[in-house]
Amino acid sequence: MAAAPPTFSHSALADYVLDANDVLRFKLVKSAEDMEDESKEFLPEMCHQIYGDNENIFGYRGLKISLYMSAASLRSYVAVSHEDKVDPSKTDGVTADDVIAPLVKVLAPDSYTSSREEFTASLTSEAELSFRPMGDLLTSFSLASKAGGERNFEVFLATEATPGLRDYHERLQAWIMFFIDAASFIDIDDDSWRFFLLFEKTSSGGSSQYTTVGYLTVYEYYAYGRETNKKRPRVAQMLVLPPFQRLGLGSRLLDAVYSHYRADRTVVDITVEDPSDNFVRLRDFVDTRNCLKLEAFSVDKIVKGFSEEMTLAAARELKICKKQARRVYEIVRLHYTSPADKEQYKEYRVDVKRRLNAPFQKEEGQLAKLQKALKPEEFAAAMVNVTNREQRLEILDKQFLELETHYRSVLEKVAAA
Repeated sequence: MAAAPPTFSHSALADYVLDANDVLRFKLVKSAEDMEDESKEFLPEMCHQIYGDNENIFGYRGLKISLYMSAASLRSYVAVSHEDKVDPSKTDGVTADDVIAPLVKVLAPDSYTSSREEFTASLTSEAELSFRPMGDLLTSFSLASKAGGERNFEVFLATEATPGLRDYHERLQAWIMFFIDAASFIDIDDDSWRFFLLFEKTSSGGSSQYTTVGYLTVYEYYAYGRETNKKRPRVAQMLVLPPFQRLGLGSRLLDAVYSHYRADRTVVDITVEDPSDNFVRLRDFVDTRNCLKLEAFSVDKIVKGFSEEMTLAAARELKICKKQARRVYEIVRLHYTSPADKEQYKEYRVDVKRRLNAPFQKEEGQLAKLQKALKPEEFAAAMVNVTNREQRLEILDKQFLELETHYRSVLEKVAAA
C-alpha cells in the first residue's frame, strides 16, 4: 500500500521563515503614550546570539516580537503577536520556533513581564519616577534640540561597589547582544571594571527624570614597567542606543572617559580591546580633534615626520598610546598635505607605506634566516604561499588607498565639528 502524500511542501513552509532582525522591535518607554507610538521603535543590528547564526525564525506569518524597556530603570515588557502559525497536525509534527525563551535568556532575571498592564503601571511607579543614576557625576553638557531649546545629558562613573550598579548593569548589558558583534557579558565581580553611564536629563512636574542613553566599560589593567603603581585602562565595550545616535554623543562619552583619566598620574595610556569599525572611526575623530590642539602636532613639526615628541605629548596630554599616536599623526599630516602639490603628496604616501611595509620587511628577514637553515628544495616549498614583490606592492597600494579614504572622512568630520 502506497504511503500517504505529505500534507505540506517545503516551498509552502518557506513562507513561514522570517528574518529575526525584521520582526524584533525595541522601544525605550517613558509613558503609557509611548507604548502606542510606533515612531519610537527601533530595530536590532544583529540577532545571531539570540536566534542562531542564520538569524531566522520559523513557523509564523505576520510575526512581531516587542521588547520594550522603561527609559530609566530598564524594566522590560516582552510580547509576541502573529497573523498565522504553523499547525503541527498539518505539517507532520513540524512546530514553530519558541521566540520568547531565547530572548529572555539575555534579560536580567525578574526584570521583565509579559503583562502590558503591569508594565504600563510600573512607568508611574515610585521606583521609576525617583530613579537616579548611580555613581559619581563626571560631566554634564547640553545639545541644541531640533524642536528648539536644549537637551541635557550627564555622564556618571560607577564601579562594581556602587550601590544599585549591579542590578542596573545586568539589565543594561542585554542591549549589547543586539548591537555589538561577538559581545559577551562581563564579570562584574572583578573590581577592575569601570562603568561610564550616559543619561539624558529632563524635567517633568518640577522634578528631574532620566533616560538611559548608552554606556562605556573600561578595564583597568596593571601597566608592567619600572614603576609599580601604573595602570593602563582598556576600553572594552561602548554603546549609544539607536534613538540617540548621530547626535555626537559617542564622542562626548569618549571624551568624558579621556578627561577622567587625563588627570590620573598613574595612567600610562588608554588602549582599546578589539575595536569595531564604528569605534575606530569615533576614536580617530576624537583623537585627531584633540591632537590638532597640541603644539607637538603643529604643521611645522608634522611635515618633519613622526617623532618621539609626538608620542610623549599624546601620552602625557591625552593618554593616547604610541600606536594610536602614529595613526593620528598620519591623519593630521594628510590634513596639512595639499593634493595639488605632487611632491608633498608623494612624500606623504611614501611615509605611510613605509609603516605599512614594516611587516613585510620583518618577513623578509625571517625568510633570509630560513633560507640559510633549509635545503634549496625545502626553502622552495616553504615559499609557495609567501607573497612576491608584485603582490606586496599591490597589497600596499590597496591598504594605502583604504586608509586615505578613511583619514579624509575623519578630517571632514573634524572640520564640521
